[in-house]
Amino acid sequence: MQSPDLAQYLDQIQSYFSQQAELVGPELFGVDISRLDQLVLSQNSVQIHDLEKAVQNCQKCKLAESRNHVVFGAGNPNANLMLIGEAPGAEEDKQGLPFVGKAGQLLDKILIAIGFKRSEVYIANILKCRPPANRDPNPDEIEQCQSHLDQQIESIQPKIILALGRVAGQTLLKSETSLGQMRTQTYQYAGVPLLVTYHPAALLRNPQWKKPAWEDVQKLRHMYDSIVGDKPAWSPSQNKK
Repeated sequence: MQSPDLAQYLDQIQSYFSQQAELVGPELFGVDISRLDQLVLSQNSVQIHDLEKAVQNCQKCKLAESRNHVVFGAGNPNANLMLIGEAPGAEEDKQGLPFVGKAGQLLDKILIAIGFKRSEVYIANILKCRPPANRDPNPDEIEQCQSHLDQQIESIQPKIILALGRVAGQTLLKSETSLGQMRTQTYQYAGVPLLVTYHPAALLRNPQWKKPAWEDVQKLRHMYDSIVGDKPAWSPSQNKK
């Protein structure tokens, strides 16, 4: 995989030329700033693609023996918003893609309700392989898979992370705090603001949690607007779940 430092250098070069272009015009020294944007974006795509190829053959833990597919992650490799769940389920293990079952359909509706398409975000899991019978991940499995997730985050460089569910939140925060407590605060993971909410599968089992989940994702959207601010104006009344 290419060094992640290259993406950082490209970001610095892009920032410099953008600042200069504001002073003397967009075609400073014949440099097309939009082409620098594309160079940064393509670098992220290459890094994610190379990492995914490497992870497909991962044999670090025993889950490699029972999986059908590695579920690396999917979405926009240049996403400002990254969603992180717990682990693949049965349908995800069959298809090799995250959140493709009923929980994934609900997740799509939640994203649409706050003005996002799935193609705009990046979705991954703590584990890249399905635990048997959908049990909680074991500590050794989490430890072995942690580097894969951290490299994903480093490559994508999201502006905000949303952890989906208790296991994802506790794993990222290295905490035993309850989901009810985690979802009331904003955290940092690898220097990125992190929020925690219910896993869509939990919402299917417990519809009474949909109201607090809706409160959580409204908070997420408002935070996104304050940090990124690249989307049209939005209000909760536009798309209630």
